[in-house]
Amino acid sequence: MLVSPSLLAADFANLQKDIEMINRSDADWLHLDVMDGVFVPNISFGFPVLEAVARHCKKPLDVHLMIVEPEKFIRQVQALGAYMMNVHYEACRHLHRTIAEIHEAGMKAAVTLNPHTPVCLLEDIIRDVDMVLIMTVNPGFGGQAFIEHSLDKVRMLREMIERTGSKALIEVDGGVNGKTAPRLAEAGVDVLVAGSYVFGADQPEERIKTLKNL
Repeated sequence: MLVSPSLLAADFANLQKDIEMINRSDADWLHLDVMDGVFVPNISFGFPVLEAVARHCKKPLDVHLMIVEPEKFIRQVQALGAYMMNVHYEACRHLHRTIAEIHEAGMKAAVTLNPHTPVCLLEDIIRDVDMVLIMTVNPGFGGQAFIEHSLDKVRMLREMIERTGSKALIEVDGGVNGKTAPRLAEAGVDVLVAGSYVFGADQPEERIKTLKNL
């Protein structure tokens, strides 16, 4: 299992401490949730913070843009040295073009589905993306309760990937903890995003290791 802790749940008054913890840990990536207060009802952090994080983080950056018109920021995400650029299906008018432009910029391309968006809408794009992120809570805030129907969406997505020969990974974000993570792994998830479950723990590195071993 790949683990991508979400910086959204870190201590924003002491980010360097939490980034150093991530660097020491078994985490595979660092998940960065960028919110604009338009696409989602909250604002998180912008590129000045992302640039500072990128200078200190030794893990690949998993950049999740919860924003309108994410295609406008491909070059800025590329300049961070990001490994994965993740855009929402609901925010992209020309998704195929956006995916192609992310690839042209030398990054892996991922697409995210909100809880209300059906998996079947990915049929025409699934072979072109490197990852699909299933939101297992409504985007915009950390610490929400896991949406049970997400398990069915993961299973449907796994079936689509296998049927089409896609190489896409399945990532989930929201409500990931010691109870939901094993169920998600059984359903076919490849990457777990965990925020408060990791950063809110007394021993966050052990939490990461536990998720890795699923």
